[in-house]
Amino acid sequence: MSKWIIAAFAIMVLAGCAKDTQSPAPVEDKGGAVTAAPGATTSGAPGTGVTGTAGTIAPHKDPSNILSKQRSVYFDFDEYAIKDQYRPMIEAHAKYLQANRSLKITLQGNTDERGTREYNIALGQRRADAVKKLMVLLGATEVQIETVSFGKEKPRRDGHDETAWAENRRVDIVYVGE
Repeated sequence: MSKWIIAAFAIMVLAGCAKDTQSPAPVEDKGGAVTAAPGATTSGAPGTGVTGTAGTIAPHKDPSNILSKQRSVYFDFDEYAIKDQYRPMIEAHAKYLQANRSLKITLQGNTDERGTREYNIALGQRRADAVKKLMVLLGATEVQIETVSFGKEKPRRDGHDETAWAENRRVDIVYVGE
């Protein structure tokens, strides 16, 4: 009789450990964005769902989602410290990468036109590396993130004033394959 009880208990334990591969549960991060395992589908209000393959748009391609709307981190003159206002956006991208390990991004460091070419390439690289470091601390992996510096070679806005310079001092998040 005790053998039957042990066998029944073992079956119950194994059944409880079985993996549900058809619909992984979504995970909500602090920012309210929902993330799911690759290939999973979730639903909800526009801009909050993270979907995979069920005929919907991937969040990083969905124009109403924070992952596609916010892709640039701006910096002060001659700085590479990340401002607090960009941390939630960086965290959302990091958590999305954490939930979708097959995705890769390139962080493109940029500077304004002031300074030598060499100095600006180095500053753009420090900016991209700072964003990468934070993303890795927040859950993304090193292999998912490549950094590159364009220095002053790819301005977002032409001009020789503070408005143009401020818009050019940035790191752009680019999902590979877009």
